[in-house]
Amino acid sequence: MKVRFLIPAQSEVDDAVAWYDSQSRSLGIQFLDDLDRTVRRIVAYPLASTKIEEGLRRCLLSRFPYGIIYGIDSETVIVIAVAHLHREPRYWIDRLLDSETILKNMDTPIL
Repeated sequence: MKVRFLIPAQSEVDDAVAWYDSQSRSLGIQFLDDLDRTVRRIVAYPLASTKIEEGLRRCLLSRFPYGIIYGIDSETVIVIAVAHLHREPRYWIDRLLDSETILKNMDTPIL
């Protein structure tokens, strides 16, 4: 199964890594490790995460207060957001409104 991040979701990852690195050396790498483990869990068990909307699921990172918001399109996991859990809920919902926008905002496959 492939994994694709929307460009805004990839920006959220980049921002989180930069912030954690500014707080403590190697904390950004630890965040990426946790994110990688979570993405691998999603790929292995794509339907196991909490359903939050029709066609959308959220899988929580183990160590950091983030959730991966994703949908499944045939054999591809599409990451809509890497959302901080203590911030505005559902801020990412506008990313779903236009399917053309979703396809245009896809980054290259990660896995």
